[in-house]
Amino acid sequence: MAPQTSVIHDIGYQRYTGPRLGRWYANRSLYEHSVRSAFGIGRGAKAKFFPWMIIGIVLLVAVVVISIRSLSDQTLMSYRQYADNLSYPVMLFLAIVAPELVSRDLRDRTLPLYFSRPLARTDYALSKYAALATAVFLLLAVPQLLIYLGAVFTRTDGFHGAWDELGDLGPGLGAALVRALVLASLSLLIASLTGKRAFAAAFIVGAFILTAPIVVILGVLGVGSLAFLANPMSLLLGLEQWMFGAASGNALPIGDFGPVYGLGALILLGGSVGLLLLRYRKVAA
Repeated sequence: MAPQTSVIHDIGYQRYTGPRLGRWYANRSLYEHSVRSAFGIGRGAKAKFFPWMIIGIVLLVAVVVISIRSLSDQTLMSYRQYADNLSYPVMLFLAIVAPELVSRDLRDRTLPLYFSRPLARTDYALSKYAALATAVFLLLAVPQLLIYLGAVFTRTDGFHGAWDELGDLGPGLGAALVRALVLASLSLLIASLTGKRAFAAAFIVGAFILTAPIVVILGVLGVGSLAFLANPMSLLLGLEQWMFGAASGNALPIGDFGPVYGLGALILLGGSVGLLLLRYRKVAA
């Protein structure tokens, strides 16, 4: 029997000699992919259903506001009130999208693939955070822009009216940005703690729903103007009230503690982002 011999076959593998786009391109690509994933773009109908259902709700509210203003010249809600009154749809959007962005990678153990590229662990966390904050901001800002366009076309005072309307729009967009930055950081931190999307969604909803009774309890105990710090939504409402003034119908009795709400929101934002970065420095990959 002839002895076995080893043969090396040249099958044409060559080293890559093209351009290496580096870390910045990897960050941008991950951010763009995550924004698209937040809205189910490029994925099947199942991934699109819940995000676009929420988008349909917020757009429907905008259409109602525009219709009432065009038919009766009555403002159903201000731009600030729009951001405040849609807290629950935003909460559901976060509970759906945040686990989609990070819990799936934990469950499927795909993080080693990300970190094998010129992409640091902090890059991954910050790109996901930026994508979620962008998605929430678009969710709140685009309907407000539609309301603005509808209001401009219904006004009869020309450029001056459009300018005045823009002055009302500014605080609404500011409130949308603040909510996007703070709520996205908290939701993404919670979602990053588990690879099970259902659990992550439940924990995110719980962070908003279960803290609401604490505000009531603290009010009964006499904490008063500081009680609203216990719930993320009422905390942000107090912050916006301090920054932009009280919106009619949505004013909180925060007294002179506006700066405390500003500090509370800053601590929540900084703490959530800091813990998110720490989480991905320690996560197994």
